[in-house]
Amino acid sequence: MEHAMYPQASAELARKRRELAPKQLDAFKAFSAAVFADGALPAVTKQLIAVAVAHVTQCPYCIKGHTAGALKQGASEAQVMEAIWVAAEMRAGGAYAHANLALDTMAHAHKED
Repeated sequence: MEHAMYPQASAELARKRRELAPKQLDAFKAFSAAVFADGALPAVTKQLIAVAVAHVTQCPYCIKGHTAGALKQGASEAQVMEAIWVAAEMRAGGAYAHANLALDTMAHAHKED
């Protein structure tokens, strides 16, 4: 039987997390609630940002949870997909921009020869 890399969320796993660090879990839940509440940015925008970030960090739990959260807050499927494309562009753009480090290293390596 194949063992999944990411286990399904379960009541047992949630119980164990709470049992091992209850104060930290309570603090994290309060922090999360404050972060995702309506503020200068509406909750739906925050969830769309979270969808994009989750794709960059490649957290499957966050992808699923924040996609559901965005839809619950009223985001359309097209908005969710656009947020994912923003994440893809930012990830690719970061790789392209950091090419300057390689170019600089190569330029200095040739000068040292």
